[in-house]
This record gives sequence, C-alpha cells and structure tokens, in this order.
Amino acid sequence: MSKIIFVSNRLPVTVSKNQDEITYNKSIGGLATGLKSYHEKSDSLWVGWPGISNEEINVTETQNIENKLMNDYKCLPVLLSNKDIEEYYFGFCNNTIWPLFHYFTNKTEYEFSTWETYQKVNKIFFDAVDSIIEEDDTIWIHDYQLMLLPKMIKEKYPNTKIGFFLHIPFPSYEIFRLLVWREEIILGILGADLIGFHTYEYVRHFLSCTRRLIGLEHNLNQITYEDRYVQVDAFPMGIDYDFFSKDYDDNQFQIEAKEIVDNIKGTAMILSIDRLDYTKGIPERIKAFSYFLQKYPEYIGKVRLNLIVAPSRVEVESYELLRREITELVSEINGKFGTFSWMPIWFFFQSFTQESLIAFYRHSQVLLVTPLRDGMNLVAKEYIASRNDYDGMVVISETAGAASELGEAVIVNVNDYDAISLGIKTALEMPHEEKISRNKIMHTRLKRYNVEFWASEFLNTLERTAEESRLVIAQRSIERDSNIIEQDYKSAQKRVLFLDYDGTLVGFKPRPEQAKPDLELRELLTDLTKDPKNTVVIISGRDRHTLDDWLGDLNLHFIASHGLWLRPPNEDWTMSISLTNDWKDSVRHLLEMYTDRMPGSLIEEKEFSIAWHYRQCEPDMAAVKLSEVREALMYMTASMNLGLQEGNKVLEIKDNRVNKGFASSSYIHSEEFDFILGVGDDFTDEDLFLSLPEDAFTIKIGLGNTNAKYHLKSWKSMRALLKKLINTNEKQLSNYR
Repeated sequence: MSKIIFVSNRLPVTVSKNQDEITYNKSIGGLATGLKSYHEKSDSLWVGWPGISNEEINVTETQNIENKLMNDYKCLPVLLSNKDIEEYYFGFCNNTIWPLFHYFTNKTEYEFSTWETYQKVNKIFFDAVDSIIEEDDTIWIHDYQLMLLPKMIKEKYPNTKIGFFLHIPFPSYEIFRLLVWREEIILGILGADLIGFHTYEYVRHFLSCTRRLIGLEHNLNQITYEDRYVQVDAFPMGIDYDFFSKDYDDNQFQIEAKEIVDNIKGTAMILSIDRLDYTKGIPERIKAFSYFLQKYPEYIGKVRLNLIVAPSRVEVESYELLRREITELVSEINGKFGTFSWMPIWFFFQSFTQESLIAFYRHSQVLLVTPLRDGMNLVAKEYIASRNDYDGMVVISETAGAASELGEAVIVNVNDYDAISLGIKTALEMPHEEKISRNKIMHTRLKRYNVEFWASEFLNTLERTAEESRLVIAQRSIERDSNIIEQDYKSAQKRVLFLDYDGTLVGFKPRPEQAKPDLELRELLTDLTKDPKNTVVIISGRDRHTLDDWLGDLNLHFIASHGLWLRPPNEDWTMSISLTNDWKDSVRHLLEMYTDRMPGSLIEEKEFSIAWHYRQCEPDMAAVKLSEVREALMYMTASMNLGLQEGNKVLEIKDNRVNKGFASSSYIHSEEFDFILGVGDDFTDEDLFLSLPEDAFTIKIGLGNTNAKYHLKSWKSMRALLKKLINTNEKQLSNYR
C-alpha cells in the first residue's frame, strides 16, 4: 500500500539529553502544523535528524530513541555525527547555500570538504528513506539541506511521486551561477516531479537557471526532462490561521509579555520580530527607525519600537558581532532620543512562546518587517491573522516573499530609509476605516490559503503531475515491449542498427567539439560490431571528418552530414547525391551578421551545409532573435533547392534532397534484415523513423511528438539498452557453445 513520506533536515520532534534523561519535544512550527493532518494518517512517515548527535548517545539509547520516535511519533530518525553536522549543516548549508541564495555573495564560502560532506549526508538521508520506500510512495522533500536527494530517489525508484519545496529564496541566474556545484544542485532538484517555491519570482529564477545551465526549455512552467515532466510552480506557504485569529484570555500569555504590553501607557507600539541573522536587516531597520524619529520629531515620546531578536548561532563569531552591533545601535539611539520617562527602543534578545507573540501582535499598531532578503516571512501573516479586530498595519520590504501576497500592506524599499520612515508614518496615521478595509482583504486571503490548504494544494498538484508523466511513459515506454525487442534481437540472423550520435549515444555538450566518445561508448560499439550478425550504422549530422577522427578505427558504417556521405567499414566515403556550394557565400554572410549580434552563437561550416549553433547564447535573446534568423534564412533560400533543418539549439541549411531517411533506405533495400533498430533524439531523426519498415523498432530519446514507436529517457538509458542486448546475445552464444 502506498504511503506519504516527508523528509526534512529536522524532525517535527526534537530529542535532547540532560544527564541520563532523554526528552522529546514536539515542534509547533509552520511546516509541522501544515503537514500534521497528513502525518497523523496511519500510512505516513517523517524522516529527519532528531537534533542529537551520535556521540551524545550510546547504542542502547540509540535503539530506544529509534523505537520511541517510530512507535509514538511515526518518525524515522537520521542520525548524524558531530563532524557531519558541523560540515554539512553549519558548513555547506549555512556558509554556502544560505548566504548565496540570499544574495550575500561576500559571505559565501566555497569549500570542497563541506560539499563532500553535503553529498555524504544527502546519501545518508537516502539510505534512511531507502529502508522504508516502496515504488508507489509519495515523497515530499523539504528545503536546501536536501537538494541532492530527489535525484537519488528517482534514479532507484522511478515510479515514486517526488515533490521538493524550497523554503528560502531561489536566486537569479547571475547569483546562482557563482556556485561551483551549480549543475549538480539543479540536476538533484530535477529528480522531483513537482518543484515548489514561495513566489513566482523564485520560479522564474529556477527556470532561467535550468535553461541556461542544463539547456532545458519549459512550457507553462513545465520542463520536459528525459522521459517525464517536471512541473515548477509557486505555492506560497500559509499559516495556521485559526490558531492566530482565535480569541485568547490574557491569562494565557506569559507574565513577562503581559507586563510589557500593559506598560504601553498610550504609546503607539511598533513591533519587530526576527531570528538573529544578517539576512533580516535588523541593523538597517534600527537605523531607519532612528531616521523616522529624526524626520518626524512629533513622534518622539509617542511611539516605541519593541525589537525582539531570537538568539541563533550565537557561538558563531559573525553572529555574535551582529548581536553586538544591534546592541550598540539600540544604546546609541536610546541615548540620542530617550528621555527620563521614555525610551524609543526596547530590545529583547530572547525567545517568546507563540501565545506571548500573539500578545505582542494584538497590542502593536505597526509590524515592521524589513528583511534584506527573505523566502517568505510568516511573521507578517501571523500578525495580520492575530489582529482579529482588523486593526494594525504591516510595513514590509518588497524583498520579503510575503510582500507578493500582502499587496494591501505598506510596501517599502529596504534600502531606502526615507521610504521606510514614510511607511511607518503612513501606517500610524492611516484612517481606521482604511485599515479595516485593507486588513479584511488580507484576512480573507490568509484564511482561505492557510497552511493546510498549502500542503493539500502541493500534494494534489504532485499527484496530477506524476500521473501525467506516468500516462505518457506507459503509452510509449520501451519497457512495455522490452522482452519482445530482446527476443527478436536474439533470434535474428541479420540485424541493422541505425544509431544517432549526439543526444543518443552521448549527452549534449555546450560546444560541438566537446562530445568526443568516451571509453565506455567505444567499448560498447566494439562489442556490437564483434557480432557478425550486426551491421552498426552511426547516422549523424556531424561531418565525415569528425566521425572518421572519433570512430573511424572501429568496424562501423557511417552516414554523415544527415545522409549526404556514406562509408562502409574500411572503405572510402561516397556521396549519396551530387551537390554544389554555390549558395554558401550568401547564407554565410547572413549568418555572420547574426553571429556578430548574438554572443555565444557560432557557425559550423560543413562540406555541403552550414550549421548555426546557439546553445551558448543568452536564452532570452535567442528566443527573441531566433524567429528573425529563421525567417531571414527561409526568405533567402525560398528560390533555391535548400531547406532549413532544426535540431537541438542548431539551425542547419542544406539541400532538401539530403536526409537521414533517404540514406538509411539504401541499406534497407540492398539487404534483407530480420531485425531493424533506429534511434534518435530530435527532429532531424524523424525522417529516419518514417523511412524504416513497420516492423522496425524505432526509439526516440526523451519525450515529445515523434514518429517513433517508443521512447527512452536519455542517452544513458540507450547505452543501457544496448548493453542489455549484447549481454542477452552473449548468454545465448554461451549456452549454444
């Protein structure tokens, strides 16, 4: 029976040890609340680190913790050593990913040792999931600590439904490309069927990075990746609206919080709540408040900023320096503006219970939320929900993810102290009726899109996306008839295999000359050609000299330049048709003009064709210019016997009479084959598929409209299929002998 598996860095239960006593404390965070109803189902499990290191507990305690968490909390603990925690979490996660994804490039460290530990810990998480996973399970992986995990799971369990949600910002391409391990991170995340972010801005950034770094295009936020679809979308996380909006008795609040709010004495309270972190912009916020008092002195003595900062990573020097900076700024401003009876900033370097924070929310006229960069910021939503009198107003920076949902709040530029000052004044002086009107709109939105709705929408979308891919795979996957192919291959006495090269036997490379065959491919082709029953034909758009240079020493047949040149093993090249190059000068001149205008594009001149590659171009520029280039070429060649053939990030101008189908037909008609295989990955291979007999096995690499009967997910899958055919045949020969 299928189940849901949640995977996050931390479990919703924290395990701690005080002397010999083991304690268990449940989390009340947004994620734990949002997934609570799903987690309480009997067929769900949560995988994560319990918050205690291997060194703190002995073997017996470890076993007891594992049993307790599984039986009482339905949690599977991932146990880590102190070294793992230090290098994986405090190292790569917090010193590389966290600052880079929040645009703090000056704080980003690139340590290969922490990257290796990050890979190692992701593998440890995989091993934990691997022990409980079944093929039809749904797995929801959370956040930046586990960005490699989706790929690991999908490779071993392709039928699982995998969701991934990033709870921090995803940066722009200009920032993300600074990461040394950028491709590995992207490919790791692409193991998921559904990738979720808080805002459409982050979705756009991810799609842009995927297109630029991996070369994958998207349609309506859907990426066609190998043999499946990957949906990328925004799912802004909600809050437990009912918890924050319900009525509370003041006796439920901590005495300290109650005393603070009771001591307002008619002063308008401005509230700021953050964890100690440089991304939150706390020093900048304090300076902006100082600027507010300076610019609007009529508010001196009439407002108070309650600055709550929850301690975080205080053992790290940079965080301790940040705490000192905040303390000094508070002292400076209190000394500058404070009086005997009034102090402008009250600084609380401590954590409060959720109920006490609600007390602060309900007695604060303004919530000041101005992070330099924040994935979402649920505090802003909690404040609005807590004000069930529809009073109060949020002043929020546009760099907080929540700002995209809270358009009725006062939105400011985090770097503009004048704008923040005016925002505070606007919030304080906003007419009561206007505040109620704005807050009612935000309340309606937050109540509808609460944290339970967020989780349900994500999981329902994941189900639909995975099912769509599954239907496509089921319709055309070669796995359905793999036994038939193997049996036909074994029983055949004369076989011909037409194998495209780029994208079919090797992966696409940024530049054409980088796709030289590796040792594995050479050994694979050698094994195929050893069988006297096999005629192996490399049918490629590459020129004959390149194929000769790369594979000419093997016992292969070649069809080069999309069918123009033919060469049996150890013989000379012959042309399939007589051609001229009279047209090249005019076409080359046109392409040179566009190449000069489009950095990254290049011209590959073949003997009787010209290919224009734009894989290295800036994608948005290529998208705009491509139609212009296409139209210009089609207009120029309209009166000639030339055609424009489009491949993967390449346009090729060649004689219309030359194609892979025409060239492959010469093989089919000259000999009788009882096994025919044709494989390719793009539009240029469709002529091959159409030219082969009905009983031939035709395979397209990847998804997309095709005349082929089947598809395989990637060039790696194609190599695996060829190895399987070779091994099947060798077993047959061994049994025969």
